[in-house]
Amino acid sequence: MQFEHLGVRPRIHPTAVIAPTAVISGDVTIGAGCQVLHGAVITAEGGPITLGENVIVMENAVIRASSTNPVHIADHTLVGPMASISGATIGAEVFLATGVRVFNGAVIGDRSEVRINAVVHLRTHLPERSVVPIGWVAVGDPAIVVSPDRHDEIWALQQELDFPGYVFGLDRDTPDLMVQLTDRYGRSLSRHAADTQLD
Repeated sequence: MQFEHLGVRPRIHPTAVIAPTAVISGDVTIGAGCQVLHGAVITAEGGPITLGENVIVMENAVIRASSTNPVHIADHTLVGPMASISGATIGAEVFLATGVRVFNGAVIGDRSEVRINAVVHLRTHLPERSVVPIGWVAVGDPAIVVSPDRHDEIWALQQELDFPGYVFGLDRDTPDLMVQLTDRYGRSLSRHAADTQLD
């Protein structure tokens, strides 16, 4: 299904193949030879999404851009089943395995591998040919790749990246943080009420 969102329609190359149960919404450009499989969601929430040529987005993956963090995925990259990419830049020939999470402001260099259920955190920069092992977490710029059992170390690095401030413009110490966050984010997402289905 394709939707016009905020007055912008997806632009899909005629050689791209989009499954009928995939959702493509708003300012999305999909290049030649791309494959978007069943259940995938590619939604431009005020910022553009660009898929280069021959990008594969597998089942139930979610790709989301915001007004402050667009998404760019370069040529010959594979986004695995149930992966999630929010506001990130992904290089060419990158392998993002099943269940990978890539957060706002992250940059993944060409020919990198992020393996099953691994995380590339907010504003993290992975150089070319990086590998994030199964279930591990990459955090920071330059990136430090940490095993998931080192939570305290991950949290110390993650705190400095300021997720609520960077993504939502809210101070982590706000007493009613989740009230303000859900109110603000909910207003932004409610703009989909005016979307027009195109197919």
